[in-house]
Amino acid sequence: MKKLMKSSRDKALFGVCGGIAEFFGLSPFIVRIIFIFTTPVSFWIYLFLASSLKENRSL
Repeated sequence: MKKLMKSSRDKALFGVCGGIAEFFGLSPFIVRIIFIFTTPVSFWIYLFLASSLKENRSL
């Protein structure tokens, strides 16, 4: 069973978008673009996820 975790390989800031991309099997670029176009809401979601997700160190 997969868990949503921050990426340790693909990170620009904290690895949140990379972790979401790994979890859903998407390109990290696509996830980052979605976060950019939904900035007012995604900013708070990103901060929450950055502080609450554990980093995936198994890779």
